[in-house]
Amino acid sequence: MAETFDIVFKGGTVVNQDGEGPADIGVRDGQIRAIGDIGAGLAGETVDVRGLHILPGVIDTQVHFREPGMEHKEDLETGSRSAVLGGVTAVFEMPNTKPPTTSAEALAAKVAAATGRMHCDFAFFVGATHDNIDRLGELELLPGAAGVKVFAGSSTGDLLVDDEAELARVFATIRRRASFHSECESRLKERVSVQRQGDPSSHTEWRDPIAALASTERLLRLASEAGKRIHILHVSTGAEMELLALHKDVASVEVTPQHLTLSTPEAYETLGTRAQMNPPLRDRAHQDVLWWGLAQGVVDVLGSDHAPHTLEEKSGTYPATPSGMPGVQTLVPVMLDHVTRGRLSLARFVDLTSAGAQRLFGIAGKGRIAVGYDADLTIVDLKAERVIEAPWVGSKCGWTPFAGRKVKGWPVGTVVRGRRAMWEGELGQAGGAPVRFGEALPKIAD
Repeated sequence: MAETFDIVFKGGTVVNQDGEGPADIGVRDGQIRAIGDIGAGLAGETVDVRGLHILPGVIDTQVHFREPGMEHKEDLETGSRSAVLGGVTAVFEMPNTKPPTTSAEALAAKVAAATGRMHCDFAFFVGATHDNIDRLGELELLPGAAGVKVFAGSSTGDLLVDDEAELARVFATIRRRASFHSECESRLKERVSVQRQGDPSSHTEWRDPIAALASTERLLRLASEAGKRIHILHVSTGAEMELLALHKDVASVEVTPQHLTLSTPEAYETLGTRAQMNPPLRDRAHQDVLWWGLAQGVVDVLGSDHAPHTLEEKSGTYPATPSGMPGVQTLVPVMLDHVTRGRLSLARFVDLTSAGAQRLFGIAGKGRIAVGYDADLTIVDLKAERVIEAPWVGSKCGWTPFAGRKVKGWPVGTVVRGRRAMWEGELGQAGGAPVRFGEALPKIAD
């Protein structure tokens, strides 16, 4: 008797570890059960995806959804709504909420609040503090934990571990790869007078390339001494990228679509404080080296660093304005536009948005289109031309730095464990669940 499926995605071009080619995908019980030519009448539902590309579900490993404590900017439901509207099937959310995610209780509360309410699957980083360092090795293995996040330089929120002795304690405690916001806090404090009232372009001068490089140099040294793995988030400078290329045994690298696409001084001229983020946008010379790192394989993943603030908050006078911009919904169309313009291959995009995350963080059952894996699919039309517009944004903040940008390549469907979380711009029913990790899978009792 022929195998039957709950749903078959028929006639699309599948991009996976075998390359790129036409194939049907059969899904049963939320998992991929067959790839190939699947005959008619074998599924409860058949979805015609001819002319479309089926990619492994995009995983955004750096978002800030602001819940609890800052729900006026974003919450878990609205942030995940924005994610699936943009083709993202899973997110790793950051700990700088109010209160921060620094304990088992806070993590469990987030997992409970997200389960069944978020539109995509999820995991949450545990924030390192001076008070919880000795417990990080336990916290990072709890259900729903993406690992440990360390703010080695201050950003939004109150989490900061910048003392070298305390950082060494973090490395002595952790077992999984830890993620770092890498800017040198002492240099930021020394240079705070560089900020110019009412001039957001001075943000890039204040948080200068030396602040980023000095921090990354220190983290590489400490990680090497401890024999631990680190992940440097939102790399923004050319010198960092060149340094990290020499230390791939220890460090993995993230870049954002913003740092690859927006540059100074033009971004401040057109966006003002909406271009303000940490680490800041840089000029074309730095951006060119980021693209070099991406082309040479130094970059492991793309992360959006989705960090929404309201337009009212952003309309204040610098430096009394918050840093951060939304990005989870625009990651796929902005980067697909780079693909269609020949800046990177579709295979490389897939590696940066799914397989790379799976490798770095040891994700179980996601990151590939393969039998036995979760049926997480990002279905895109590479020929579709659209203009990114604010009304399309599902985030509670309601704006995007890419408004008005014409792109080629657009997400048509977001499939999460066989469920159409988004199809042709329409949301499905929420049903998010925690991402599982190989290093933290529960043991099966004898």
